[in-house]
Amino acid sequence: MNKTPSEAQLFANTLTNAFAGFNSFDIYIAPVFVALDRVREVVASSNIKLAAQNMYFEDSGAFTGEVSPKMLKEIGVQAVIIGHSERRRIFGETDELINKKVKKALAEGLTPIFCIGETLEERQKGLTFCVLEKQVREGLYGISAEDVKKVVIAYEPVWAIGTGVVATPEQAQEAHEFVRALLEKMYGGEVAQSVTILYGGSVTPENFFGLFVKPDIDGALVGGASLKESFVELAKIMASVLG
Repeated sequence: MNKTPSEAQLFANTLTNAFAGFNSFDIYIAPVFVALDRVREVVASSNIKLAAQNMYFEDSGAFTGEVSPKMLKEIGVQAVIIGHSERRRIFGETDELINKKVKKALAEGLTPIFCIGETLEERQKGLTFCVLEKQVREGLYGISAEDVKKVVIAYEPVWAIGTGVVATPEQAQEAHEFVRALLEKMYGGEVAQSVTILYGGSVTPENFFGLFVKPDIDGALVGGASLKESFVELAKIMASVLG
């Protein structure tokens, strides 16, 4: 919940200029709902794609305060973040609800950026893999192999979000490797290798290179660093690694 519509529009203009020429990977920005339309006007002819921070799984109805995928699609949104740890923790979103949202996003042609991750307490108790397996299995329940290929998974350890504490490259790779191996069990090797798995949690230009060069880390879900010019530095790092 950052940047007013005018602030988001101005920053999107800065990013459009800065990101020109970065074509070897996808760049999405996810402003708040009230800024989406203005930002779309700025990025429409650029290489930046538009994402929303959340959505509901119904088209319309008595769901005050919610936004439907059809509404998002009409203003040019192409992807949507689903199940972010703040939605789970602060707003009580369950794996069952998140599963409905992922299915609905796929049905409407939106790319779900499906978030998973453990709390500090869960990690300290040795439950990281148990938590990740539950979230993945329940979040993707009933979704076909072909549709899972269209899902982007974001591993975001809750203890590293907005805290300044980042998972070490080894910790992040271990979690990503586990998730990919789980996908292989569930859907087969081809699907597991085709799914993009991002790391999220206090990503900065200072720590991103060490994370991104790990074999199972395909990119980043960027929080605080996406609000500043440092977001551009992250893209430069990706470009340098990808060649």
